[in-house]
Amino acid sequence: MMILKYALLWIPLVFIAIINGAIRDFTYKGAMGELAAHQLSTLTGIILFGIYIWAIGFRWKLDSARQAAAVGLLWLALTVAFEFLFFHYVAGHSWSVLLDAYNVYEGKVWVLVLIFVAPAPYLSHLIHKKRSS
Repeated sequence: MMILKYALLWIPLVFIAIINGAIRDFTYKGAMGELAAHQLSTLTGIILFGIYIWAIGFRWKLDSARQAAAVGLLWLALTVAFEFLFFHYVAGHSWSVLLDAYNVYEGKVWVLVLIFVAPAPYLSHLIHKKRSS
């Protein structure tokens, strides 16, 4: 049951990412350029994800550090699966275009979101645990 609950709690992350991307595309991307806007929206996405993950920890506390780590891995898997499956099969992007988002040598830093999402529930669990003791 825990897996289903936290899989459902992952869904708002998709909407946060969509809203973050829309704000990027309709506001500062024109002034900054594609790459700089991508980098800034990666940072704002991480911040917004962090706020959401921290906030849900008040209502839906994780029972243990192990459970928190499992949720992080679940969210990482869901994020990667969504990104590749949705954007390939629904949006029609080629696999090479999708993989290009991971090209850090070109300044693309999307992978930082994934690096953040995986440990974020664990870190949130530690923060909430420390505050409650």
